[in-house]
Amino acid sequence: MRYFLSDNTLFIRGSFHASGTLIPDGSIPVSTIICLAAPPGLALQSAAKELELASAAEGVGRDYTGFITQGRIQDLCVFQYDFLTLFIMVSFPDESPEHRKSGTGATGIIVCSSQGMSDTALHDAIKTVDNAKAETLAAAGWEMPAGSPPDPVIVASEGEVGHSGAGAGTPAGDRIRAALLYGIPEAVRRSRDSSQNRPAFFIFSRFKGEHWVEWIPEDCPYYPCHFKGQRCDFCYCPLYPCGDESLGQWAPGSNGGKVWNCAACTMIHEPAVAEYLKKYPEVPIRELIRFWKKGEKAVAEGTKPASG
Repeated sequence: MRYFLSDNTLFIRGSFHASGTLIPDGSIPVSTIICLAAPPGLALQSAAKELELASAAEGVGRDYTGFITQGRIQDLCVFQYDFLTLFIMVSFPDESPEHRKSGTGATGIIVCSSQGMSDTALHDAIKTVDNAKAETLAAAGWEMPAGSPPDPVIVASEGEVGHSGAGAGTPAGDRIRAALLYGIPEAVRRSRDSSQNRPAFFIFSRFKGEHWVEWIPEDCPYYPCHFKGQRCDFCYCPLYPCGDESLGQWAPGSNGGKVWNCAACTMIHEPAVAEYLKKYPEVPIRELIRFWKKGEKAVAEGTKPASG
């Protein structure tokens, strides 16, 4: 999976098996998931046409799915919990008393798993999202305005099927619920704060006890985690897990499976590499490695100054 922002649109790229509330045929293969954030009051064509135009403008092809939400892409919150990445967009189409009372406005949720899910697991995950959202609303005392349309939910997975279910008591279901119970209130808070100028990124950490950590590049207590002068645009590598054994290796995980260990890899933090990836967000990993190695060779030969 690879995700990036282009203007007011989130693009999630991969080789997905996806299902969702807006997917009528149960589950479909897609290469792209789109979340288009439109300013409130902006006149739009049909949702299908707007998504088609966004896809064409980015040149990502026709095998996509997605939805439109009214709001700012800066209010996007991304939550990384092991093999799951959740994208939450909360928007308030207007400031009516009904929406202020509801607390959440409209909530668009995308769940991406780097571990494959069966059709049953995908459908379970959608129910888990709905249940967790209802649980969050009840805990906060929020009510959705009468007649509100269903909020969009998309669940997608990559790779060989490893999860046959995603309900309560399953590894996927429990992680989805935990991420949403923490994530929805956080996304609501951010959507009400107009001073936010970029999406937020949260990681579930087990360092010194389980907790959520928001990555704030200007206030990182671990800088430099690799070398002085490193670029931190991609603190959590968007290529993870790349599976390229020149950059890392598979290691035993705490749940008996395998986890990708790339703690020693510094490629994504090289200033030139970070800039290249920002300019070309869909660059294949082999090309990115070649670009990195070419820069390292130039440094070794004295034709290019070293970073930091």
